[in-house]
Amino acid sequence: MSVQAYALGMIETLGLPALVAAADAAAKAADVRVVAYEGVDAGIVTVYVIGDVSSVQAAVDAGADAARRVGRLLHSHVIARPDEHVPKMIRQLAALSMNAEDATVKSKAAAKKGERDRPAQAQQKETGGEQEP
Repeated sequence: MSVQAYALGMIETLGLPALVAAADAAAKAADVRVVAYEGVDAGIVTVYVIGDVSSVQAAVDAGADAARRVGRLLHSHVIARPDEHVPKMIRQLAALSMNAEDATVKSKAAAKKGERDRPAQAQQKETGGEQEP
């Protein structure tokens, strides 16, 4: 099992205003990406941030303070270098990582296609755009 090269921070609040304040404060406090939020039931919502460990810790601390001021903070936590299966538990993070994997696969396929097409393009330039039968 491999681990991710980033840290995952979570801030769980009761109510959307506290969540928005937490996400805003977290994004402004450190070099992190706010990647997803998830609502479960009865107004409980969680925002997820990623970045390097120290930045995520600073962001989660700032976000938790903001959530306390605006509404109700339920929990906050930072996981340094989560296992690859952890983001798959979170729908939006799983979609984000799958999109990144798809983009990598597509770019590799495009690069291979470009290598295959290069000789044909060179031949077209030499013959003035006409292909030989």
